[in-house]
Amino acid sequence: MTKKIDRRKFIKAAGAATAVSAIGMPTLALGAGKKVVVVGGGTGGATAAKYLKVADPSIEVTLIEQNKDYFTCYFSNEVLSGHRTLDSIKHGYDGLKKHGVNVVFDHVTAIDAAKKTVTTKGGKSFAYDRCIVSPGIDFKWETIEGYDEAASHKIAHAYKAGPQTALLRSQLEAMPDGGKVVIAPPPNPFRCPPGPYERASQIAAYLKAHKPKSKIIIMDPKPKFSKMGLFTQGWKKFYGYGTDNSMIEWHGSAEEAGITKVDVANLTMTSGFGEEVKADVMNIIPAQKAGKIAFLAGLTNDKGWCPIDLKTFESKKHPGIHVIGDSSVAKGMPKSGYAANSQGKVCAAAVAAMLNGKEAGVPSFVNTCYSIVAKDWGISVAAVYKLKADGSKIQKVSGGLTPMDASDAAHKAEEAYANSWYNNIVDDIFH
Repeated sequence: MTKKIDRRKFIKAAGAATAVSAIGMPTLALGAGKKVVVVGGGTGGATAAKYLKVADPSIEVTLIEQNKDYFTCYFSNEVLSGHRTLDSIKHGYDGLKKHGVNVVFDHVTAIDAAKKTVTTKGGKSFAYDRCIVSPGIDFKWETIEGYDEAASHKIAHAYKAGPQTALLRSQLEAMPDGGKVVIAPPPNPFRCPPGPYERASQIAAYLKAHKPKSKIIIMDPKPKFSKMGLFTQGWKKFYGYGTDNSMIEWHGSAEEAGITKVDVANLTMTSGFGEEVKADVMNIIPAQKAGKIAFLAGLTNDKGWCPIDLKTFESKKHPGIHVIGDSSVAKGMPKSGYAANSQGKVCAAAVAAMLNGKEAGVPSFVNTCYSIVAKDWGISVAAVYKLKADGSKIQKVSGGLTPMDASDAAHKAEEAYANSWYNNIVDDIFH
């Protein structure tokens, strides 16, 4: 049974949980020959690399990431409304280098669990004592006829931030007033459950200000979605939701409401009902699975995700390899940026302990997810988690949701909290 706590108590509890996750052990004795290779420099991987050096500076930590800049998916929707720039969500790795992390920009092509090596496209091989993999997500392109990776360069998914975000933004800018934007969210499970609905909100904010005759249609393969009550409340307040003049229409009463086919050339999509929808701008977010390297390394199950020991995030497929972030089956936690950050700290503490012959501690986790529905109107969900005694799941022990009767001042404060949260988390990861 979970209990609700107020914001001040949550922040205190979240801080304590994060501290336990990251450095829930005394400073470890220095030792030699401790090598960890971290694959993937997104939120989870970058966090793990930094906090390994915090837990034990003697560990030789190598982070391998193919991109020199990382664009956060969280807050990328505000780029679509024009409330943020793309540069504001771009982060480099100089901060990690200052902590002593060896940052290598290359593409990982193989992980050999038996030989304990990581191989890159550049022809390098890195030996490890333990490996942490943070692969992010990949897409099940085969689930929507006519939509594949090549098509995504014309019809954006924008679920990996950066060039895809810029593409979708440019298409919104080019669309005439009175145009139609169609968003096709993915089925569960997927990265950032509130993401497509915040996206609809942010696009609506842009259209309301610049192209007020336009409309957004959401073709959803789910009968409900994360923070649904709060989103629809905001849509009614700002975008006329539920009226004849609504800027947002949501269709998701049955599985058939989802998209099964896309005609890229004609910008049309077909729903499971057989209904054909014509759009001026499309945003297709396909069903998801673990990132490609997780499959190449044999870390995935038959559902396309990575089963793990929830105490240490060690793979159930290959001992010595740990998997964190969206790709992991972190039962009980959502696939979110803050969850990946929290998991990165827990995993770093566990790996540091194991390399020093110590028992990993019992982890705690935190997650907070903010969504901006309109200017000065934010909503959030937050929780503190602890590993269940039998190790079977990560169990929510406290948390809360923005109240439906929250005042306008409270919603404005939520937006301020959201911006502070963003600044704090990227500082925590990359600096």
